[in-house]
Amino acid sequence: DVIICRIFEGELETLLIKRKDPPFKNKWAICGGFVRIAEDEGLEQAAQRKLFEEIGVKKLPVRQLATYGDDTKRDPRDRIISTVYFALVSEEVFDQQVIRPNQDAAEAKWVNLRKARNLAFDHRTILNDFDLYMRERIVSDDLAFGLVNKRFTWSELRSVYETVLDRPLIAQNFPRDIKHNFLVNELDETKSVGRGKPAKLCVYQGRVSRFR
Repeated sequence: DVIICRIFEGELETLLIKRKDPPFKNKWAICGGFVRIAEDEGLEQAAQRKLFEEIGVKKLPVRQLATYGDDTKRDPRDRIISTVYFALVSEEVFDQQVIRPNQDAAEAKWVNLRKARNLAFDHRTILNDFDLYMRERIVSDDLAFGLVNKRFTWSELRSVYETVLDRPLIAQNFPRDIKHNFLVNELDETKSVGRGKPAKLCVYQGRVSRFR
């Protein structure tokens, strides 16, 4: 199973598909399907294949979230164990993709991750776990940089943190706090932001090394 996540207009969103077939026909779900064991298919390989088969998306960077299998009734067909991956996408990355529901998917749509209800299988539980994972890890991990374009402003990056953490941050302290853990290079280029002063563009260059 694969969660695709983005920030859009201040909301944390995920891409859901409407299932064509039982079980849970016409219910909304995250993308996913069975691994081709007979073909020695790897887990991440299967995740990428299902993204292409269900919504026509190719080669999104994915990370592994967790494995689900303790609930023996999570799938009415059989006892199914699922390894869940997630992909964080920026506007820039997803603009290069064309969403086209395919095979098992009748439709696809972006929804507020925290408000999605009445989902197939245990996908609401999975999204809850992913939401908690993001809240807990975003300060120490470089997750936020997957949700902004390669060149971003401090305001755009701060908006990602505020959306995930669901609370405001102090604007003047934000660059200093980020630079404590991450290498962010401020470019000589700027970006127009409404009527205000043009904002400096930045690029992410990696984590701060604690070793000397």
